[in-house]
Amino acid sequence: MTAEKLSLEGLIFEAVEIDIKDHILTIRLNRPERKNAINAAMAAEIIYALDYAKQERDIRVVVLAANGDVFCAGGDLSMMSGKASETTSTVPVRGGTDDIALRIRHLNKPSIACVQGNLFAGALLFLCNVTHAIAAEGVKFSAPEIKRGIWPFMVMGGLFRVMPQRAALDFVMRGNAISTDKAEKWGLINEAVPADSLQDHVASLATELASLAPGSMSMGLAAYVQQDAMDFDSALPFLREQLDACLQSPDAKEGITAFLEKRAPKWE
Repeated sequence: MTAEKLSLEGLIFEAVEIDIKDHILTIRLNRPERKNAINAAMAAEIIYALDYAKQERDIRVVVLAANGDVFCAGGDLSMMSGKASETTSTVPVRGGTDDIALRIRHLNKPSIACVQGNLFAGALLFLCNVTHAIAAEGVKFSAPEIKRGIWPFMVMGGLFRVMPQRAALDFVMRGNAISTDKAEKWGLINEAVPADSLQDHVASLATELASLAPGSMSMGLAAYVQQDAMDFDSALPFLREQLDACLQSPDAKEGITAFLEKRAPKWE
């Protein structure tokens, strides 16, 4: 990311829909006729929206959702084969498909995948890097690349951080789909809920997360990512420094004062 000030004004989004309400930015994949496969326009639009969300202090939560019966079929194979397609999108390009995972991981804000339909292949980049993944019961998850003569290299970076190693290896080695029950058991999703209550469940979770201290949340998530790459002996003093900084932050001062005054905190 650069220091430039991003704006959504006047931009034409072709492959996703953007909505901002009550501190929550929703990115909705909108290529249902192509099973929401990720093409160049979609990748650019998602990355721009994530960069915008990170920039805007007023945005506290990001929700990734989708139109249609399939959440996302992964990368568009026609794009991978070198075939370019025309686009009406006017969203500036700020990175490639693999940068989506990095943007989500370093967003430093709560992010929720609202999985209403089956999720395949490169779409696991979303699922493995958001802070929360909620799926409709009956949804299937798969990394079928090996059946196309491909190995899901990029997916492994996040997958092996959320699933047990042997389960994740079998998942990618054979390319077979797993159910929401197994996905929940293995940590790929937080929870599976009835399809007719998915939207309300995600909305309630997003609202709850948006009501919490945004500055401390951002500090905490940034520290979470940093300590994940450290050994324990290095992580502990780093986290002590982060705690000391957090205790001096406006959020901590407001939260403690509100607690003592027996009132709801007012976050800036």
